[in-house]
Parts: sequence; C-alpha cells; structure tokens
Amino acid sequence: MLELKNICVAADGGEHEIDILADISLDLQEKKIYVVTGPNGGGKTSLAKAIMGIYPLSGGAIYLDGEDITYKSITDRANMGLGYAFQAPTRFKGLKVRDFLAIAAREKDEKKLYSLLVDVGLCAQDYIDRELNASFSGGELKRVEIASILARDLRVALFDEPEAGIDLWSFQRLTETFRRLNETSDTTIIIISHQERILRLADEVILIANGKIAEITSPDKILGDLDFSDPDCICPNCFERR
Repeated sequence: MLELKNICVAADGGEHEIDILADISLDLQEKKIYVVTGPNGGGKTSLAKAIMGIYPLSGGAIYLDGEDITYKSITDRANMGLGYAFQAPTRFKGLKVRDFLAIAAREKDEKKLYSLLVDVGLCAQDYIDRELNASFSGGELKRVEIASILARDLRVALFDEPEAGIDLWSFQRLTETFRRLNETSDTTIIIISHQERILRLADEVILIANGKIAEITSPDKILGDLDFSDPDCICPNCFERR
C-alpha cells in the first residue's frame, strides 16, 4: 500500500553531501502496525519526514496505492491520507483544543471530540476549551496532537515517539488506542519508538541504524536479541551495546 523504493535523503555537508538515509526499500501493507526503532541519529525520524514530504528525496521513489507521490507536497500528501504526529509538536496561540480537533476531524461532533481526548489520556472537560499555548506541557501538547491524528480517516498514520512526556496511565490508554485503531480501520500505522509495550504491538519491527535498514523482524525476535540488565528498557544506548 505504501511502497518505498531505494529512497535516499542527503544533507549539504559543505564540500560533500552527507547521507542521512541510504537506499531504503520497504513495502508497508494496510491494516498493519510497523514500529521503527534503533539508536539515536540512526535515521528514524528522517524516514518519517521523508514519507511525509518534509524532507525531499535525493534518490528513489515513494508510492501510495500505486501512485507516485515522490514530488507531492506535504499538503497533497495530507489530503491523500498521510498524517504525522511530530516528536515535538507546535503550539497554536489563540486556538482552542476544541477547534483544533474539529479542524482535524472536519466535524464538530461534541461526543467525538471528547472521545478523542479520553483516548489519549486527557480529561475532556478540563481540556476541550483550553488554548493551545505555553500553559500546555510538552506531554499534554503531544497528546492533543496525537488525538488530532486519530481524528482523521488516514491511509498512513505516522507517530514519532508518542510515549515521550506521557505518564504511565496515559501511555497505557495510548497503546490500547493504537490497538483499537488497528482493529477497526485499514490504516497503516508507523510508530517510532524504543518502548517494549509499543514494540509488542508491531506486526513487524524495522531496525534502522546509520541511515540504513539493519533488520526487519518480529517483536519477540528483537526483544530477545537485546541483552541488558533491565528487560523493560528499550533505549538507544541498549541498541548501541548489542
């Protein structure tokens, strides 16, 4: 459904270009969850941004449902059903949570807007009329952005470390929401994460290091391969000590 063919992303390094992603090919199917993991600086977020069109390709091509979207704009890709929840969301001074979610959902159904906030572990009554300004913590802001992604009927939903800044109870609600989204829609879900609970949601785990795919495997395989003292810790340093 989403096909990446030998994609490359490069940055200007002065005299020479620096490869950020090199020759990555993936065939991602609908109604599946893919978790992208690996060491910091390995290219995980760059891959998500390349799919969304934020980073232009220096080589290769991207296809959605057989259509070449390599040169499509971010807006075009969003209109085609691609959505991206950033690792560090943007604040919108003057915009209330209610209006932000209504724009994403393209409707103002009060019950649905409340439900979206509950799904990400926020009390709807406390948050629905708050302004998305500096009064929000990073974790609160992130949960509202994830709710806006869940509000849309997406073909591909990208989540960049959705667990960051989120308390344990809300994190549990979020994993349940990802599972329910997978069960009730045909959306292809791509999650960048190091967390064991999210890794265990995956149909396939994609390990990226040094801008390349190091391995595509199962959650059990990758968790079994990691050797560290705390079995619940899935962090970049643990990957580097493999």
